[in-house]
Amino acid sequence: MSVDAHFSLPPGAGTDSVHTKSEYSMAVTLLQGDNGLRGSGIALTLGDGNRLVCDAIEQLAKPLGGMEIETLMADFGAVSRSLANDPSLRWLGPHKGVVHLALASITNACFDLWAKNRRVPLWMLLLDLSPEDVVSTLDLSYVEDVLNEDDALALLRDNMASRASREPILKTGYPGYDTSVGWMAYDDEKVRELTARAIDQGFHAFKLKVGSSDESRDLRRAAMLRDVVGNSGILMFDANQSWNLSTALRMCSELSAFRPLWIEEPTHPDDVYGHAVLAKTIAPVKIAAGEHIPNRVLFKNFLHYGALHFVQADCTRLAGINEFLTVSLMAKKFGLPIVPHVGDMGQIHQHLVLFNRIALDHEVFFLEHIPHLKEHFVFPAQVKGGFYEAPQTPGASSDMVLTIEGSV
Repeated sequence: MSVDAHFSLPPGAGTDSVHTKSEYSMAVTLLQGDNGLRGSGIALTLGDGNRLVCDAIEQLAKPLGGMEIETLMADFGAVSRSLANDPSLRWLGPHKGVVHLALASITNACFDLWAKNRRVPLWMLLLDLSPEDVVSTLDLSYVEDVLNEDDALALLRDNMASRASREPILKTGYPGYDTSVGWMAYDDEKVRELTARAIDQGFHAFKLKVGSSDESRDLRRAAMLRDVVGNSGILMFDANQSWNLSTALRMCSELSAFRPLWIEEPTHPDDVYGHAVLAKTIAPVKIAAGEHIPNRVLFKNFLHYGALHFVQADCTRLAGINEFLTVSLMAKKFGLPIVPHVGDMGQIHQHLVLFNRIALDHEVFFLEHIPHLKEHFVFPAQVKGGFYEAPQTPGASSDMVLTIEGSV
């Protein structure tokens, strides 16, 4: 079954130049196994549209009824492709929007139940799989010209022998960066206060929302935050798609004075051409994107045309964990890092970045930290000293505190 879960945020939290409502919503999929275990999958929305995603979950998940989880996951790539190509619902995408968000929630529930069935956290499940088993979970259709099965197998096999050298990250933890200091509706004093608190908690990297109708406000706040974090602090600016190309070119040039690591979502997320122009023009400032890039096919184009530098794949925007892994493999082939957007509040992605690091030798940057829904997860991510600790509980850490019972 699906659950339409809404969570009010503190005033101003979660706001940016386009999304002004302080509410997060999760379209939750609950899959009940025969052995009493239950898989939980989530996809993020921002309010009333959540109900539409839940309705799509109910429709898409029907073919999964009665299937045993190990049988389902043995060839999940084919299952995922079949669900994505539902002959009626595919028309509504294809592979984007409400239906794709529903598939993300369903897929994430499947992986959660699979890991629980094997009594291991998701990161361990993925690392324990053979390269062949990992690839069997993927749908590589429409990206075979960039990443076919042989390519994916080679990337996984080539990094197998050196895994042990990267396993210490399970002890040290994965570094995080704090998004929650710089929401658009926060006044300057609150940004200063929250940033100082985050520094005390061990964070060294911070993101500020830009894209205000008052461009001077963006520049003033960028200067203020650079002053707060000092020369050694890492800054990122996020426009949340608010600029057209000409405005993005001008504002990215202005903001480059504050030495950001990246400028995120500088224009419309489907505009591969615009991002490619920006990437060449504003260098050495780099572009991050992925929060609203809905599928592997669009990511293929962004990668091919050099239209981004930091790949912000999100398993709650893509068709779930397996499409995230497909994008991770493509990014590795193109030599670009994965720095996920965390529509799951970091719960599932804390597992996926560990897999990326250990299995694929992806470079370690950091994982976004948004703590606003922490109390709503059964096993919330543990972030200490600015680092995500490796989760130890079986599953994908996606169980939410819900009052409704049921199964698909």
